[in-house]
Amino acid sequence: MSGIKLVDQVRKAIRVKHYSYRTEQTYIYWIKKFILFNNKRHPNEMGEKEINRFLTYLAVNRKVAASTQNQALCAILFLYRHVLKKQIGWIDKLERAKNPKTIPVVLSGKEVESVLLQFQRGGLDSRKPFIRVRLTTHGGSQTSSERY
Repeated sequence: MSGIKLVDQVRKAIRVKHYSYRTEQTYIYWIKKFILFNNKRHPNEMGEKEINRFLTYLAVNRKVAASTQNQALCAILFLYRHVLKKQIGWIDKLERAKNPKTIPVVLSGKEVESVLLQFQRGGLDSRKPFIRVRLTTHGGSQTSSERY
């Protein structure tokens, strides 16, 4: 496969494995970004150090989500394992992107009652001709409000 462009080799390997077209597009996007980040060096000339630097850059400088960083890692690993047939060692010292800690928003009974009353009075988003709010409380009883 040495005479074929790298992108075409990636496409062929992805299609042989019956990956989705969207996966193909995404993997090619991340492989191109990886190569550009490393000054257009061929991946055969690079290894763990360059992969580590790229993925750390995504997490630290670009502040991508953990799932985005993982997607880039999967694309690069696919390139090395299935296209270049080159084993990549363990990628250590990688700065992982952090998943944001989210706190669930829970309304008290009085706050729920207040919201439903505002819907009934037409105080919330009165531009809409029809709004239905249906709420199931923890105990299983249901409250609903409709405005026509």
